[in-house]
Amino acid sequence: MFRVIPAVDLKDGKVVRLRQGREEEITVQIENPINVAEMWVKKGARVLHVIDLDGAFKGRLRHEDVIIEIRRRVKVEMQVGGGIRSVETAKRLLEAGIDRVILGTIAIEDVKAVKGLAEEYPGRVMVAVDAKKDRVVVEGWRKATDLTPLEVARLYEDREVSLLYTNVDVEGLVSGIVLDKIRNLVEKTELPVYVAGGITTRDDVVKIKETGAVGVVIGSALYLGKLRLEDLLDLEED
Repeated sequence: MFRVIPAVDLKDGKVVRLRQGREEEITVQIENPINVAEMWVKKGARVLHVIDLDGAFKGRLRHEDVIIEIRRRVKVEMQVGGGIRSVETAKRLLEAGIDRVILGTIAIEDVKAVKGLAEEYPGRVMVAVDAKKDRVVVEGWRKATDLTPLEVARLYEDREVSLLYTNVDVEGLVSGIVLDKIRNLVEKTELPVYVAGGITTRDDVVKIKETGAVGVVIGSALYLGKLRLEDLLDLEED
């Protein structure tokens, strides 16, 4: 399987793009997230990647109403993250029809709880592996841990979860990917890996697909017009 997934990042009720995840460095800002989500579906997206940035920075979901309204309006898969710091919040989203919840901070700080959730909802938990200088970062990418991406993957290899690997060092810069870091993770874990961060050209997407990753999440390059979703959908596979 391979999917090309547009990112819909929410901040202050708008869709935004941030440079390297820094709260104050907004590069794109668009009103009406529901319209944006519907636009991507009309263009052919089969999965939407919706992140509550305010949630990630503040430590609790802030755009749940918008997320649920997007769920109501679109008939494609949705994966949602940002500020899901409790199993209860994750379950609420899953029960509301969100296909996958993306867990970062809690997946590092409470492995047992997240494994329990993954057991209850197989295939519907996505562990965020956000790496800065090859160490996983949490709490809106502001707090470093001592763990490498592969070490986090190893924690969850006995559960039916997927991984979302983001290289924060290149996220939002529209400057290209660091392929060896992606390949290193994909080849060394049995878990399905989705990749985000720095994807700028069709060739980036092709190369990521060749590593064996199961999908890419693209944000800035789509919003800044460097890439068109329609030009990438032929790379998808079931």
